[in-house]
Amino acid sequence: KGEFLSPEEGKAVIAMAEEGVETAAWDEIGSYEERTYLDEHIQAIMDLEFIDRDRIAQRDFRVLVDGINSIGGVAIPAMLRALGVRDEQIIRVNCEPTGHFAHVAEPLPENLVDTIAAVKDSGADLGIVVDPDADRLALIQDGGVYLSEELTQVVAADFMWRFRPGPFATNLSSSRAVEDVAARYGNAVHRSAVGEINVVKKMQEVGAVLGGEGNGGVILPDLHHGRDALVGTAMILQHLANEQASLSEVRADLPTYHIVKQKTEIGSLNPDALLARMADRYASEKISTIDGVKIDFEEGWVHMRKSNTEPIIRVYSEADSEDRARELGRRFMTELTA
Repeated sequence: KGEFLSPEEGKAVIAMAEEGVETAAWDEIGSYEERTYLDEHIQAIMDLEFIDRDRIAQRDFRVLVDGINSIGGVAIPAMLRALGVRDEQIIRVNCEPTGHFAHVAEPLPENLVDTIAAVKDSGADLGIVVDPDADRLALIQDGGVYLSEELTQVVAADFMWRFRPGPFATNLSSSRAVEDVAARYGNAVHRSAVGEINVVKKMQEVGAVLGGEGNGGVILPDLHHGRDALVGTAMILQHLANEQASLSEVRADLPTYHIVKQKTEIGSLNPDALLARMADRYASEKISTIDGVKIDFEEGWVHMRKSNTEPIIRVYSEADSEDRARELGRRFMTELTA
């Protein structure tokens, strides 16, 4: 199905391994065949009811692609060509699939300084940046301004809801901007525990027309239940073509929030007890305990999750300014261990 294993499925696999299974030597494993499915996948995207190649081609987009010297450097230009973007209008940066990453893999602004500058200097309409396996999509606006990867799924949802109503699913730590946009169309947003498989399970549960994560992940169940930068790219270009707008103009129509990610050391303290205490203390607020403790306030939210590998609690917070978000997080970091 192309989905990650759920925690329960993962435990079942581990249990099978621990029980002992019959194995084969390296030279007795049988035969295999190699095949690429890129063309089939691109065609499946082109066959989507909302993709109009001619309308995209009419915009004659100039697009810079940063493929981090991995598969995205091959797949994204191929997707763009299928969408009607002329090859001479595709500016390739780090698109040789050598596997030697040109910069830190996460498509965050601090890792994309040169790429952001290249979008500005080249006069590109937008920049497309992916991670090494091309499931996360980050966007750079015309003029060389990084569009928060938190907004990739929001732009995709804004596009989708213009012609197909229905619920959306994302995780607890993603921006509330998607709820603001959903309210314009009268659609519901459902939240899951952090992790792609948890978002997928929530999508299947509620019949979501689209889902994603705030790390640039877009999940379209029409294709498959997995993050996919290729379909995300197609949806973004189609949205710009339909609206006859630039990416910066689309951004200007979206809510502005800031997420700050912090963590606090807890030493030998029991993280579950600390989180339970916070849940009790704020029980009168809008609260979720499906993955740590998330508390939604009118002015923002805070999400506290224990680490399974370190004696820390991660504290993510969002507000309408970076300073307010940071202060909200610090407040709860103090309260956790007070």
